[in-house]
Amino acid sequence: MSDQTTTPAPVVVRVDARHRYEILVDGERAGLTAYRDRDEQRVFFHTEIDDAYAGQGLAAILVGQALSDVRASGKRIVPVCPYVAKFLTKHREFADITDPVTPEALTWLDARLGR
Repeated sequence: MSDQTTTPAPVVVRVDARHRYEILVDGERAGLTAYRDRDEQRVFFHTEIDDAYAGQGLAAILVGQALSDVRASGKRIVPVCPYVAKFLTKHREFADITDPVTPEALTWLDARLGR
């Protein structure tokens, strides 16, 4: 007889008030991917997973579900965040809704973030 414990699946939620998607494990925030909306574009600029949850594939789950939500909302993706950009090179199913990162988009983002 084996002693198997089931771990609940991570849950991804969009937190509009904080401009981010969060991934929850057992109800605890394990990471986030942050964005700002620019017209019909969702500009992703930062993704992080807490050290306690590293190496579990949570960033890929988080970003994959966030990008699926962007598709469902009818918006387009601008991958300023290096992790999101790398994810998109491996997941071509989002190519049709991905816009390039332009100097104009970066200037706009810096202004929104107060940089």
